Amino acid sequence: MEENMKLATVEDTVEYHLFLIPDEPRDPEKHKEILQKYIERIMTQFAPLLVPYIWQNQPFNLKYKPGKGDVPAHMFGMTKFGDNIEDEWFIVYVVKQITKEFPELVARIEDNDGEFLLIEAADFLPKWLDPDNSANRVFFHHGELCIIPAPRKPGAVSWLPTTPPTIPQALNIISTHPEEILASESIRAAVNRRIRGYPEKIQASLHRAHCFLPAGIVAVLKQRPRLVAAGVQAFYLRDPIDLRACRVFKTFLPETRIMTSVTFTKCLYAQLAQQRFVPDRRSGYKMPPPSHPQYRAHELGMKLAHGFEILCSKCSPHFSDSKKSFMTTSPLWAGFLESLKKNDYFKGLIEDSAQYQARLEMAKNYFQLSVNRPESSLAMSPGEEILTLLQTLPFDIEELKKEEADLPPEDDDQWLDLSPDQLDQLLQEAAGKKEAEPISKKEEQNYDLSQVSESMKAFISKVSTHKGAELPREPSEAPITFDADSFLNYFDKILGPSPHESDSDDLDEEDFEYLDSDDDLDLKTQETGEEASVKGTLHNLKSYMAQMDQELAHTSIGKSFTTQKQMEPLSQTTNISSDEEDSGAGGSVMTPVDVDLNLVSNILESYSSQAGLAGPASNLLQSMGVQLPDNTDHRPTSKPTQD
Repeated sequence: MEENMKLATVEDTVEYHLFLIPDEPRDPEKHKEILQKYIERIMTQFAPLLVPYIWQNQPFNLKYKPGKGDVPAHMFGMTKFGDNIEDEWFIVYVVKQITKEFPELVARIEDNDGEFLLIEAADFLPKWLDPDNSANRVFFHHGELCIIPAPRKPGAVSWLPTTPPTIPQALNIISTHPEEILASESIRAAVNRRIRGYPEKIQASLHRAHCFLPAGIVAVLKQRPRLVAAGVQAFYLRDPIDLRACRVFKTFLPETRIMTSVTFTKCLYAQLAQQRFVPDRRSGYKMPPPSHPQYRAHELGMKLAHGFEILCSKCSPHFSDSKKSFMTTSPLWAGFLESLKKNDYFKGLIEDSAQYQARLEMAKNYFQLSVNRPESSLAMSPGEEILTLLQTLPFDIEELKKEEADLPPEDDDQWLDLSPDQLDQLLQEAAGKKEAEPISKKEEQNYDLSQVSESMKAFISKVSTHKGAELPREPSEAPITFDADSFLNYFDKILGPSPHESDSDDLDEEDFEYLDSDDDLDLKTQETGEEASVKGTLHNLKSYMAQMDQELAHTSIGKSFTTQKQMEPLSQTTNISSDEEDSGAGGSVMTPVDVDLNLVSNILESYSSQAGLAGPASNLLQSMGVQLPDNTDHRPTSKPTQD
């Protein structure tokens, strides 16, 4: 039963729409022709950027979408990016650049979460903007993020609708008032920070590793490097039914394995490397011991081979020939190839050279997937594409083995094992915060521990809600304040109202005019009795607390606290007032506990016991913006015992 069940997952997708402005009435057929020419121009111009990119699931693509209702005909694309969130933000960069290169185009982009650009800039959004009124307000135009505002009062601005605008209204506003709708600098900075570094960032997201792979997979990846993503996903999302095809390999035999270099994205490499997997004994994929210097290459190759075998097992080797010949019969291919040559895509390479043919194959693949996407019934699956390449590509195993000696060095994968400090740095960078600078020796010697106690007081003074305790802001954001009056008011509420307070609303002066003398006397008597009762209760409570303090003072708990007396000079401690001599039970002197000193010493002791690792003390202090210097006093936490 379990073998027939497959985990259902919601695939993360991003949708992007490109509109032509001004949105004037046009003949539908002519408008379609114009938009299709724009698609060809865009995909050709951005081909050098998009062709070599390795996508997690689906590539960037555009197609004509006819008008429907209030939405006019436009260019539309949808990409499933799966676990690699960088694919989504790369698409944001591409869409932003398209509107910069083509000023007559306006673009909007959203994903499963809706307006994710607003989510990225959530800390800087105006108060009026929320998910309920954000529809059709966020666009890219001239390479800049635009947000169509809402009028403060209905009719205050004639060109702004009181409700969320329709697409035609939005396009008209963008074309007539481009300056007024430009998003604030802080919002644009938040989005630009997320896509900063492209297109150079593409190379930084790749990881090259040696893999011990069957020769057929090596030949396929030479022609279609992007198919590594399909192979990794097939292995990563495998189920027991998929693994049945890997009991005995039929397509990629283990006897044909050779060492090669494979280019992954870091996301794909992590998915392949981090999963533990033991191959079936019947598969023939025997692994060397973990101590073997090439164990990782054997392991990666074994996993990737399982993914490719799963892909090929899901299709028949005799699938329709119409799928194989679909691309070569497309009337758009000749024009697309000519446009690539005009844009210097081939970099002056000779047509018969191996490098030229490799770039040509990548262009064909890009054209089929992004420019001239066939209907789903005619589109080839990754498995069908692999089998087609195996049938049409001649490859010599011996020739491929000769390349083993000239493999490029593989990249270091230490980024998989981030230290806590490195992880904190990445999280701070993702949140747009600067990394805290290390404390200098001079600052360490003059470090003021009072900010520890003040921060804790500010934390205690906060009133928690059903959402949890509210941490104070960082010192750079707001000063730490401690409202003593509010703090005492909370204790008044716990202990009861003071004698001068009434549980009911205060009486006006006019109300007192209607009290006769007897009522006035009764009221005064009642107030006197209540005041005496409250005073008696407070006196009893204080006496009870004082007695508890006296009893605890002689216990190990009481002696563990540092009192103010212990911190005073000896000359001051000998001068005890007569009031202190008379107070307390049994004539013993009770000195108050130094709350701040005990608080700081306990926090420092907890911080020291963490030994540089994450713990409750450092986590709490960092959340309040307090950074302690490193502990250089390596004293033992407990005294050594002697026999």
